[in-house]
Amino acid sequence: MLANCLAVGIGGFVGSVLRYLVGNAIPHGAFPWATLAINVVGSFALAAIAGLALRGAIDDVNLSLMLRVGLCGGFTTMSTFSLEAVDLASHGAWLGAVGYVALTCVLCVTASYVGGAAVRG
Repeated sequence: MLANCLAVGIGGFVGSVLRYLVGNAIPHGAFPWATLAINVVGSFALAAIAGLALRGAIDDVNLSLMLRVGLCGGFTTMSTFSLEAVDLASHGAWLGAVGYVALTCVLCVTASYVGGAAVRG
């Protein structure tokens, strides 16, 4: 159990730092493009990693936990997505808020499908 926790913690550290760096690399504006990009890339990555684990290409439990739960969990961010959607709406940008929620859902689900399909071959 301790090894699992350490694997998740290491992956989470790396994922969180990557999220911070990517978030700062994409210019901030009226629309939260950085969070959208992070969540789409993370959805793709998680599906691809899960697919590889199911195929046996990632057969180490700790590595799988590090990548799926730690890295992808630390990189993607539902809480920031939710806060940004509420922030858009509370500033009167209702169309932007609804568009952000819809775009995030459609693109993240699509990215998950593509990520899984990419490793299925």
